[in-house]
Amino acid sequence: MGESINSTWTKFYNENILTGLHNLKENPFDLFTNILDIVIVIFLLYCFVKIVKSSRAWQLIKGIAFLVIATWLSSILNLKILNWILTGIMNWGVIAIIVIFQPELRRALEQLGTSKLIRFFGINSDIATKTKEDIYKVVIAATELAKTKTGALIVMERDINIQDIISTGVPMNSDVSPQLLVNIFVPKTPLHDGAVVISNNKIAAAACVLPLADDPDIAKELGTRHRAAIGISKESDSIVVVVSEETGKISVAKDGTLIADVREDVLKKILISNIVTKRFTDKRTRKNEIYLNIKQKLAKQRKNKEETEENEK
Repeated sequence: MGESINSTWTKFYNENILTGLHNLKENPFDLFTNILDIVIVIFLLYCFVKIVKSSRAWQLIKGIAFLVIATWLSSILNLKILNWILTGIMNWGVIAIIVIFQPELRRALEQLGTSKLIRFFGINSDIATKTKEDIYKVVIAATELAKTKTGALIVMERDINIQDIISTGVPMNSDVSPQLLVNIFVPKTPLHDGAVVISNNKIAAAACVLPLADDPDIAKELGTRHRAAIGISKESDSIVVVVSEETGKISVAKDGTLIADVREDVLKKILISNIVTKRFTDKRTRKNEIYLNIKQKLAKQRKNKEETEENEK
């Protein structure tokens, strides 16, 4: 068995490595394709490890690695019976891996469909839909909190990153849900005092500390929670939903101003208009404008070329 493995390795070395080095001398461009090939493989392995590391499959990968090493050692030490058993197990390993990693493979394909590469090409309808769903959940949570007069401060990040604010709180990285938002702000719980920050369609952190607005024009009856909402909306383009602990009224802070006492339907319209409609529609509009400008320039150049050719005739 050991001789078989050595002959296989020698054959692989001669047919692949030596041949590859010889071809590289004749065609240096192959170096670029080889590097690209290696980078892609490393990236795919990194993505695979990242996906399975947070699941039970990570323990199975360790077991498979142990099995491969044990098979290799049994061949070197000439443990024939053990090597025969392990080799037989390895022959069925491919089918076993497909069965074992079925959920992880499905999740990887799903993430591929919503990757940043696809977003780069402008296919962001899924993001807009997810953002709109998160807004509905925030509105539901704010309405429930208002009914019980539970104070709340929910910051929704837009284009300007507020990682410095997120780092002041307790990391969560959780999906947005009305139940979780309501539970966070329940009085006398560890996370209720501070702001929740929603970033990239996730509850990034809770109990975050916000900068207070010190504008003298702000009404003195406004409390710390409202001043914090105005402060962060002035320093960034974030939209902030505030629920008053005293009155149970809902307010929205944006661009350094406070829209007080908004109803549920109005809150929904404000958030969708400022977070979804403007954000995604404006991006598509800019892309269309760039495309039209390029098209007009090409048409103008073609027209000038035709006129020049006619004048020469």
